[in-house]
Amino acid sequence: MKIYGEEISGNCLKVKYVADYLGLSYEWIDVDIVAGGSRTPEMLSKNPAGQVPFVEFDDGRILSQSNTIIQFLAEESDLIPEDPFLRAKMMEWMFWEQYSHETAIAVARFRVIYQGQAVEDLDPQLVAKGNAALDLMEKHLINQEWFVGERLSLADVALVAYTQFAEQPGFSLEARPNVRAWVPRVKAALNCA
Repeated sequence: MKIYGEEISGNCLKVKYVADYLGLSYEWIDVDIVAGGSRTPEMLSKNPAGQVPFVEFDDGRILSQSNTIIQFLAEESDLIPEDPFLRAKMMEWMFWEQYSHETAIAVARFRVIYQGQAVEDLDPQLVAKGNAALDLMEKHLINQEWFVGERLSLADVALVAYTQFAEQPGFSLEARPNVRAWVPRVKAALNCA
């Protein structure tokens, strides 16, 4: 399979992390998203949404949206809990990540790192949303090491993708010791740098 993505994107890293963790064979196709590489006619013919990541399987089928891709790749692996309720809780966190976490942390990071906006000029509502997301994560991790159950799951993969970069646009993990300890724990379990 071919994974189209760019390693500056946490959403793309999720797919890379899962594929590597599972030992899947793939070709990484680097797409320069800042320069509009995901919106070229060739890319749009493969993924009309004009986004990465997406995966092109050997039979030509295309699958996009990071959390959908990682769930598909991880089917019947230890990254998806066997218990139906825990599996649903995993999905709950994955939906929350895309709606309430990524839309703040990733957006702030993109504006600061790739568009050159000063941290102090970020929209206060965006900053508040990011802090609220990190605070919820901190509270959830008070009495547990993983987001769902007793081991690493796709919920952790989805959430670590941008949390690991949260300090780049000015979010602090200093006062969030549970999140700060969880990030390297997830990355060590995934065996990624």
